[in-house]
Amino acid sequence: MKWLIKSLPGPNGGQLTPREIVAELDKYIVGQEEAKRSVAIALRNRWRRQQIPEELRDEIAPKNIIMIGPTGVGKTEIARRLAKLAQSPFLKIEATKFTEVGYVGRDVESMVRDLMELAVSMVKAEERDKVKAKAQEMVEERLLDLLLPGSTAKGMEVGGDEGLIDLPPDAKPERDNTREKLRAMLRAGKLEDRFVDLEVAQRTTPVVEIFSSAGLEELDFNFKEMMSNLLPTRTKQRRVKVAEAREILYQEESQRLIDMDRVLEEARRKVEQNGIIFLDEIDKIAGRDHTRGPDVSREGVQRDLLPIVEGTTVTTKYGMVRTDHVLFIASGAFHMSKPSDLIPEMQGRFPIRVELHSLGPEEFERILTEPENALIKQYRALMATEGINLNFTPDAVKEIAALATRVNERTENIGARRLHTIMEKLLEEISFQAPDLTDQEIAISSDYVRERLANLIEDEDLSRYIL
Repeated sequence: MKWLIKSLPGPNGGQLTPREIVAELDKYIVGQEEAKRSVAIALRNRWRRQQIPEELRDEIAPKNIIMIGPTGVGKTEIARRLAKLAQSPFLKIEATKFTEVGYVGRDVESMVRDLMELAVSMVKAEERDKVKAKAQEMVEERLLDLLLPGSTAKGMEVGGDEGLIDLPPDAKPERDNTREKLRAMLRAGKLEDRFVDLEVAQRTTPVVEIFSSAGLEELDFNFKEMMSNLLPTRTKQRRVKVAEAREILYQEESQRLIDMDRVLEEARRKVEQNGIIFLDEIDKIAGRDHTRGPDVSREGVQRDLLPIVEGTTVTTKYGMVRTDHVLFIASGAFHMSKPSDLIPEMQGRFPIRVELHSLGPEEFERILTEPENALIKQYRALMATEGINLNFTPDAVKEIAALATRVNERTENIGARRLHTIMEKLLEEISFQAPDLTDQEIAISSDYVRERLANLIEDEDLSRYIL
């Protein structure tokens, strides 16, 4: 069975076109058109590859991307939104976490194992949604069994508007009638606070600690899992309310209805065909001093990464996973190094280079107001919970953007992240007094912005600490 990328429906009910992908990314990311176009083409090429004959399909490798640009310009956000659009297994990981095999640190293959774990959780959640109705039916029957045991000798007392009902064990018609009454009360939510006795499986996990080195990260977990499977499963009697029992029973029934073999097969296919790994801070593993030998945290890591990016088979606890068609999106500021400082083989595996531009006051204004998750929209929603209506004038937005640009120029350029710091400082007093200012409308003007922030901006030493 082909696995096609699930995405939002296009105008003809098909897959998203590159133009539509860019339009979706525009809802959350301001500017960076070149980067958006590159990732949109990369995503569309995955769908195209699935449409060609099978003998040629495996020959087409993904076109991995390096995004070059300072921090806070949208590199991570582009990759994250892209994965959400494609509903693909997506893993963001820092390249600096890894060291060369044989040294203490994370093994590069662990990123594929992590991606597989994410895919299994994703597919399991999809399967749980499919069996939800069936599981809820089974939960209802089990709750009725708990509320009205068939072997009760003294009968069953039913509270609420129905009064008390005393049933002998042999009164089957009466018991059936009472069961339906209980069912109606259960669906109406009248029995949520009734207590029932529930047997809960209690798995014993042995206390075993394994000090593992690089490449053996999963040994500790797998050994514990193996030992817990060997030990007998014990059950514990718990007295819980119907509301809590429903949740416990739902987890048990949905797990019983899910075919785990199919889940693992689908998760493996998702990873191999649609997986996306975002390698952040790749510039930190680029060698800058070629007069010395290879650094275990730089060239050594690149050599270990190379087989993963080229395509290899990684052993996970769910079986073997191939990385031939996993899309790798790398990013880095490259302040102290250049993409050409990567080893030649690594450069060849990232054929697409995209430069993201620094953000100025115009982009900051748009970031504050245009995206669906714009900062001003977020703060207005937060204050609305206290009954406060925040209104930002256009001049205030312009002033905030100008101040953020000035601080970035005079201190470190951290891009759009500077807006978070400035907005938090700007609204600090209002946020603190919000519970005492209910049902008020507060206008944020350019004068208010200057009053709150001008002194901090002018004092360069102070702004370095606070903004």
